[in-house]
Amino acid sequence: MSEIQLKAEKRTEFKKSTAKTYRRKGFIPGIFYGSGEKNIPIAITELTLRPLIYSSESHVINLEIEDETKPFSCILKNVQFDPIKTKPIHFDLFALREGEVLTIEVTVQLQGTAPGVKEGGMLQQILHKLEIECLPQNIPAHIDVDISNLNISDSIKVSDIKLEGIKILNDENTAIVSVLAPTVVEEPAKAEAIEETTVEPEVITKGKKEKEEEE
Repeated sequence: MSEIQLKAEKRTEFKKSTAKTYRRKGFIPGIFYGSGEKNIPIAITELTLRPLIYSSESHVINLEIEDETKPFSCILKNVQFDPIKTKPIHFDLFALREGEVLTIEVTVQLQGTAPGVKEGGMLQQILHKLEIECLPQNIPAHIDVDISNLNISDSIKVSDIKLEGIKILNDENTAIVSVLAPTVVEEPAKAEAIEETTVEPEVITKGKKEKEEEE
């Protein structure tokens, strides 16, 4: 797992108005916490956080907080987004402690080309992240899933993934990726030729008596 360096300011007030002030200045308010560590409200520039938030890999963060004598080792645990602007508005950094098992979500990356796709099948990735449990030193940057043996109607389930020192918490029967059979589109049935039938008008012949009455 790769490491990233971050510097954070310490926040002294926790009011909503203060958080809005930070955001107007280009900072995102957050919290640093973890077992055995005190909770520290912090703020980091949005530009600094972007590579971390939008990365497809997991990172160990070496966090420097102003007025703190030592850097902290942590991971990005959660990010809240504005539902309208889809911009980050708050984040959580969780402290790592050597020997302490943690739970984290890690991105799934597909490797290879599925033969079933070449045959016309459609690749469907059901899980884009897996929830795992492991020690800090075993956190993977991402989880590779090899799809080079997937034929049409084949799938790879959670139970098929074996990682040393890592426990996957998702249901083992859940499919991660599969190749769906191609959809057969039936050609519309040709319209049967309908012979036009000419219907001659019915000629009604009136009787002699009726004709005389009309006259």
